[in-house]
Formats: sequence, C-alpha cells, structure tokens
Amino acid sequence: MKPKDAVQFVKDNDAQIVDIRFTDLLGTWQHFSIPASHFTEEEFVDGLPFDGSSIRGFQAINESDMLLMPDASTLFMDPFSEVPTAVVICNIEDPLTRQPYSRDPRYVAVKAEQFLKSTGIGDTCFFGPEAEFFVFDRLEFSNESRHTFYRIDHEEASWNSGAEDSAGFTLKVKGGYYPCSPADKLQDLRTRMVLQMIEVGIDVEMHHHEVGVPGQCEIDMRFDTLTTMADKLMKYKYVVKNVAYQNGQIATFMPKPVFGDNGSGMHVHQSIWKNGNTAMYDEKGYAGLSDIARWYIGGLLKHADTLLAFCAPTTNSYRRLVPGYEAPINLMYSQRNRSACVRIPIANKSPKAKRVEFRAPDPMANPYLAFSACLMAGIDGIQNRIEPPKPLDKDLYELPAIERVGIKTTAPNLRATLTALANDHDFLLKGDVFTKDLIENYVEYKLLNECDAVDLRPHPYEFFLYSDY
Repeated sequence: MKPKDAVQFVKDNDAQIVDIRFTDLLGTWQHFSIPASHFTEEEFVDGLPFDGSSIRGFQAINESDMLLMPDASTLFMDPFSEVPTAVVICNIEDPLTRQPYSRDPRYVAVKAEQFLKSTGIGDTCFFGPEAEFFVFDRLEFSNESRHTFYRIDHEEASWNSGAEDSAGFTLKVKGGYYPCSPADKLQDLRTRMVLQMIEVGIDVEMHHHEVGVPGQCEIDMRFDTLTTMADKLMKYKYVVKNVAYQNGQIATFMPKPVFGDNGSGMHVHQSIWKNGNTAMYDEKGYAGLSDIARWYIGGLLKHADTLLAFCAPTTNSYRRLVPGYEAPINLMYSQRNRSACVRIPIANKSPKAKRVEFRAPDPMANPYLAFSACLMAGIDGIQNRIEPPKPLDKDLYELPAIERVGIKTTAPNLRATLTALANDHDFLLKGDVFTKDLIENYVEYKLLNECDAVDLRPHPYEFFLYSDY
C-alpha cells in the first residue's frame, strides 16, 4: 500500500480519526490521534512530531523533538473505537538528520531482516509466537509505604469451589488444559477475541484454555515474517485486552500472576528460508534438522541469558522460569520434548514445517527486540558453527541428579540477564542491528526502574516469615 492508497483507505472506510501508533523501548503501544482530514500524503514525507523525552527509554529533554513516519502497509480499522478510526503504525526518525532512530524497536526488526539477507544465509525469516495470557474477573493491587497487596479472582478458580455463590465446575490447580464448557468458562470470550483479530488482519489458527487456573488462555497465530509478525503481536495484545475489558474482565500478559500454578509463556517458532526453500531441513539430521538449523540452535543456547533480557524481560518472568511448572529452564534441545528450552516439533513431516521452537520467552517481551535478538543469536550460531549440547530425549524435569550434571539452566533473575546482555552483546551489534546506546539505555532503565524498585520493597511474604522473630 502506497501513501495515496493509505489516504484512500481512510476515506473508503469513512474514518473520522486516524490513530498514530508506535512502540516504546519496553514494548508498549503509544498513540495520539488526528482528524482524518489532516491525514494526507504529506505526513508520509514530513512526518508527525512528538515529544521523545516523555517516552520510556527514548530521548533526553534537551533533544526531545522526534518524528513519526507512518507505514502505509500497516493501516487497519480500530474495532474498539466509538467513532470510526483508522490506525497506522509508525517508524521513528530524528528531525535534524532525518535518519531512522536507533532506539526505535521496529527499526531494529527491519535491520535484523536486512542483516539476514546481507549474510547470504537466507532471505526470509519466519516467526510464530504462541502468546499465553490470563483473564480475571477481578484484579486489584496497591503499593504504598504502609501497605501492599494484590488480589485476583475468577469464577473458575479452585478456591471458589466452596463459595456460597459458586456456579460450580471450578477447575483444579494445573487443571485448565483443554476442558470443554462448562468447566471452560472463557470459550465465548476467546472466540470474540479471535473474530476481532481476524478483522484487524491477523491469521488465527486456533484457540483454547491453557493449563493455568484461573483463566489462562492461548490463541495461536499463523507464522509470518519478523517485522510483520511483531506488528501482529502488538495487535494481538491490543485485541485481547480490549475484548476482555469490553466484557467486564481483565486480561494480563504477566508471566506469573498466580502462585502455585503454571505461568504464561510465549514459545517462539522460527525458521530461515532462501529462494523459497527452507534452510532448516535435512532428512538425515536429528529430528530432520539441517546443519544450519542445528547451528542456529547452538546460537540460541549459547546466548540464552542475553536473549532473556529481551525475551523474558521482567522480574516476574523469573517466577515462571523455575522447576516444577513445565517451565523450559534446561538449556538443551530435543524433538517433541516440551521440557527442553528448544523443542523441535515433528508432528508435521513436511520439510516446509521444519522449525525450531524457543520456549523460554514470555509475552511481556517487546516482540521487535525479542525476535530480532533471537535471529541475531541464530545467525551467530550459523556463522561460527556453534554446536549445541547433544539432544536429550528424556523428561528433563524428572531427570536423576547424576544425569543432570553439566546441564545448564536459564538465568535465575532479570538482573542476571541484564548483566549477561551488558557483557555479551557483540553478536547483536553486527550490521548495526542493535546499537550500544539502545542496549545501554535498556539495561539502565530495567536495573533502576524494575530490579532496584522491586528489591527495595519489603515483600508481603517476608512479614509471614520474619515479623514474629
């Protein structure tokens, strides 16, 4: 779609407002709106100004002016606005140099795809994230110097089995995988989400209730190229949150909002193609993997801790990445095996379906940065022929201690992954895909505003442990 087509799209859909959107460093959609009459081809040349100093991880106040450059190919109609509203996703430029902004996450994704082509390894990379989320009837929290709490609830939760107003058919802990209604009380809600996703241009493959109780869900999208898939994941989160809100419920992508039950992951399927053919398949290789695919896995596993700074980017992420809750903490790869950090799906025998599934990420990730980092690690593995540990086709959760010797696990917390990112990022700088200023600002922001902020506060459980000593 060209700029003139974008302007015509707005007119054809009788849009009265155009919503201008971009993604901040942490992966949140930001926006402002303009009258449709002001949306002309000139905006695609001149850009739309905004204050970069007010956006997390962006500019200092003395260099705050920035430009948003609409991408005509991203236009869609917002299904949640009362007034007909068209949405366009933007890239970011510096108004003085008119160069793309180094800390624009979407620009990082574009550069990652360009770098892949420059290596000659492939010309296309496909990504397919499986983003899980929880839906609650109630979500309350408070953080003050004198008290702190959170409270969640949903009618299907096991703790409501004895409630006077219980409707029955509650689910047991870890009992949420694939039950039919009336145990699955979110079928209709997920269906509404799917229909809205289709309306905004997302190709949906399936939806279902997930293991976690209460209210864990999964909606699977068909794979797409890296930047386009990141755009779709931003739409996905937007639709999930808004449909839940319209129905009086709250959706959250927090990886571990419920103690004692499974957390929400975002398994990321990925593959490289060249000249219309997959580079991942070799019928003679383990699980049908080519050398390129195996080296790609080697890169993922070697740089896993660094990747998690982008792929599992919150302190809460490491409440999920612990033993005992189907969390993929073991830095191994295996066919079929969901206990390994990298799984090779083999249900579909077609060479075209050959891919690797990185299971450690979660849906709090900024998709532009997370997908790009994964691709860069995979490319590093291919270029340096990094061999992963030998595959292990056993249940790694139940492996005897003597057999676990030498098996590395994911980093224990966000601070450790940020340290890894600070020390191991040369592979990300290749092709100027990531830049030092992006990495430094990201690490600084996360350490100060998340790691330090959480560490400084007394935890409610500490009162249970220590207050009567």
